Amino acid sequence: MFRILKVLPLLLLLGVIGYIFIYPLLIPIDYLKKENPKLTAMMKYRMKQWEREGKNIQIRQVWVPLSKISPYLIKAVLIGEDDKFFRHEGFDFEAMQKALEKNLKAGKIKYGGSTISQQTAKNLFLSPSKNPVRKIQEAILTWRLERALSKKRILEIYLNIAEWGEGIFGIEAASRHYYGKPASALNPWEAARLAAILPNPIKYNPLKATSYVEKRANLIYSIMKRRGIIKEEYKDLETETEKKFPEEVPSTQENSQDEIPQPSGPEPKNPEAS
Repeated sequence: MFRILKVLPLLLLLGVIGYIFIYPLLIPIDYLKKENPKLTAMMKYRMKQWEREGKNIQIRQVWVPLSKISPYLIKAVLIGEDDKFFRHEGFDFEAMQKALEKNLKAGKIKYGGSTISQQTAKNLFLSPSKNPVRKIQEAILTWRLERALSKKRILEIYLNIAEWGEGIFGIEAASRHYYGKPASALNPWEAARLAAILPNPIKYNPLKATSYVEKRANLIYSIMKRRGIIKEEYKDLETETEKKFPEEVPSTQENSQDEIPQPSGPEPKNPEAS
């Protein structure tokens, strides 16, 4: 009995280490090359949450290939969420350092600095809790995703599983819900607004003119315009947008990749945002 008690702490330690490091190595990933995921970890988390809260909410999701998604939406999401997506290998260490500095200054975790690859790994396989164990597992799974899948496939999965509102998962369901059109038909301004709410899609709505959504959408849109992404056919839309926002958003320091800055004011509280 004494011997068992003596080795018990060691066994517990090995169990914890196994859970942290071995569990994410055992999760199947290669199937995602050809198959689309069904229920993600985030969907399951929301379903349990709705059940606890007595809400009768059904998941709405329609899977579409990347070729059926508006290029404006793709560009807007990349600008807003991960501008270096096609240049990094899963992690944006500069963004992580900035997030750490901001969190230390705030005295709590408010900024994540996560890439699209990290968000995809988290949404697919992990809970949205903010703790060191989850972040380690997320890092391992991100590393595996980047080596198993192409960048385009990771982006396609992300755009089809990202949360865009209560019960709304994926850009096709979001586009039809908010704008009554397929994701392929989204115009630049609609794309900017949908990208703007990704940090907290439960709190924010692209159709409601809150300060956070307006500032963030306008910043994303202005970067798209400056980069020449917006075509001639949307000149009328640009005029309408400029009338709606006659005062330019105060300029903030952007890096060479035009990283989208966070607007001032209260930060959104969302377990999914890290």
